[in-house]
Amino acid sequence: MYPTISYFIKDIFGVNIPLPFPTFGFLVALAFFAAAYFFAKELKRKEYEGLLFASLKTTTFGKPFPIQEYISSALMGFIIAWKLFYAIGNYSEFASDPQKIILSTNGSILGGILGAAVMLLFKFLEDKKQRLPEPETKEVEFHPYQHVGNMTMIAAVGGILGAKLFHNLEEWNDFVNNPIEALLSFSGLSIYGGLIIGGASVVFYAWKNKLHPIHVMDACAPALMMAYAIGRIGCHLSGDGDWGIINTLDTPSFIPNWLWAYNYPNNVVSEGIPIEGCTGLYCHVLPQSVYPTPLYESIISLLFFAMLWYFRKKITVPGVMFCSYMIMNGVERFFVEKIRINPPYHIGNFKATQAEIISVLLVVVGIIGIWLLTKKYKIAKPN
Repeated sequence: MYPTISYFIKDIFGVNIPLPFPTFGFLVALAFFAAAYFFAKELKRKEYEGLLFASLKTTTFGKPFPIQEYISSALMGFIIAWKLFYAIGNYSEFASDPQKIILSTNGSILGGILGAAVMLLFKFLEDKKQRLPEPETKEVEFHPYQHVGNMTMIAAVGGILGAKLFHNLEEWNDFVNNPIEALLSFSGLSIYGGLIIGGASVVFYAWKNKLHPIHVMDACAPALMMAYAIGRIGCHLSGDGDWGIINTLDTPSFIPNWLWAYNYPNNVVSEGIPIEGCTGLYCHVLPQSVYPTPLYESIISLLFFAMLWYFRKKITVPGVMFCSYMIMNGVERFFVEKIRINPPYHIGNFKATQAEIISVLLVVVGIIGIWLLTKKYKIAKPN
């Protein structure tokens, strides 16, 4: 496994370069970039087809920046440099355990002051460059795809908060025993929590900015599937604990051993037994091989992405694309959940994991949604 990018570089190239970049975090960032790319392409297409429209925003050019911008820039510069200079001065510790440095109260005051001063200087130069003798007010056209940066950031923040919330609800006992660590830890994220809260935040943003939410949801459906596929690769490569149950069955002849059962050596959560002769933070391996479920989810999601991307121009009923995404995601997760390790909820004699409950709801809502939307579309546009 590759808990950090350094492990990957060493395994592939045989060179040990201590880098503080966790593999999972790197893949999550890549997932957001990929999602933004495909999301923007779909928004451009929908604007071209007349389903989404550019808006006019009144903007004043040439005014001096308000004092709040200077304060926020200085504060950001201080915080970043405060941590950055300390991390550079303690690089070995930072490279081996970046989370410990980032979440600690340690920092370089001198570095922070320097960072604030540099940011203030850049802000002043930017302010001076854009000023006009007489400020001008103009109406500027703002296209739907130009909202992608804001929506991606909103999805990231809302997604992380939602993923943390749903994970802590699922692992309630762990949260109660150590709430601070549960909230601040970089591990422990529920994909459905991120999808629900992050998705709702983006829909609200679209509505506030007069972008038809249903077309925005359709536009982001393929992007969400691609992001999920890449994110799950990160789960597998880092060994973040999202694997399946123990698999002692014989490997079918047509399947590689690593795709059928895997023991996740050097996993990032240090689960299992110590690896003999290994030194460092990530020196554990599972005593018995398990189903590599993140790989299964990634492969299935890539296939579903290809289907959504192929049919996106053929599906004409607004909302059906996103409903199809919900059905695909729900079906995939429901069946994979049967070989995953997650604590179940007990409701009378019935028990199911959080993911199973949500995945069933996604399928049901998706099917009902397709039926209602198609019916409404036929009534609105009779033959």
